[in-house]
Amino acid sequence: MDYRKSTASANTETRDIMQMAEPVGNVYEMVMIISKRANQIAMEMKQELDSKLQEFASYNDNLEEIFENHEQIEISRFYEKLPKPTLLAIEEWINGEIYYRNPAKEKELF
Repeated sequence: MDYRKSTASANTETRDIMQMAEPVGNVYEMVMIISKRANQIAMEMKQELDSKLQEFASYNDNLEEIFENHEQIEISRFYEKLPKPTLLAIEEWINGEIYYRNPAKEKELF
């Protein structure tokens, strides 16, 4: 997923939870699906940020050589301005972009 092109708002919005839960029929199951997807997004974003900041890593033990790197600060600010992973996951849920399955329900059908 390209987080830069996401249409998710960076602010919290009031949403009708019951309407959002219609595809699964259970609010708690919907919350679990969204939370698991938010965790996946957070891990992806963290790995991407870590890989970009790895370029600026200093392996010296000397504290006197610490200085500000403006490129590193700009990268950090960019990631701080992105919508939170939970808001991205909610946007994906509303757009129907999340694939989910419940093995317990599938077992009952057999």
